Amino acid sequence: MAQFAVIGLGRFGSAASLELVKLGHSVLGVDTNEKLVNKYADQLTQAVIADVTDRRAIEELGLDHYDVVLVGIGAELEASLLCVVHLKSAGVKKIWVKATSRAHHTILNKLGVDRIIHPEEEMGIRVAQALSYPMVNDYISLGNGQFVVEIDVGARLEGTTIQQFLVESQEDIHILVVKRKADMYFHPADAFELHAKDILVLAGQLDALKTIAPMLS
Repeated sequence: MAQFAVIGLGRFGSAASLELVKLGHSVLGVDTNEKLVNKYADQLTQAVIADVTDRRAIEELGLDHYDVVLVGIGAELEASLLCVVHLKSAGVKKIWVKATSRAHHTILNKLGVDRIIHPEEEMGIRVAQALSYPMVNDYISLGNGQFVVEIDVGARLEGTTIQQFLVESQEDIHILVVKRKADMYFHPADAFELHAKDILVLAGQLDALKTIAPMLS
């Protein structure tokens, strides 16, 4: 279990906080808004009211003991930047920050934060991918054009073996997992037979995955 602190409990920060708790982590939520802190107090490990633009408040929170501090402050650019400066001064090991503009991103980059997040932009890209390739349930970019995707298996492939499918596809892809209801089959053998409604987790170049996705429907 890791320890995270999330500063700013708006829509972005609260969603991240609650998901981290679901994943079994310890989460400290911080906000200046008493109503927000009270709203999530029973759902997070700890929730406190604090002005993170005040260096002493940051020091009193002891955030240097946390694995990662996520700054999710929204429209207040000055508050976000002051918070990051104070976190750096307090010796926080890893700082992730939500950026609201290119200027915000540029300054955060100069401050040397570990990761800059553009939630609206990133979600927009994911929505565009989902619209373009509706047969793909989810995907993760590995860089260098490599992706991992989840694709549903259609009725047409009922009883087809992994080997037959790979030969038919003529694409250089890797089948990492077959998900069948509650069961998971890792690196399935060539003789493994696919069933309708299986979910394949595939890895490969984006162009190859684009080609193969319609074949699974």
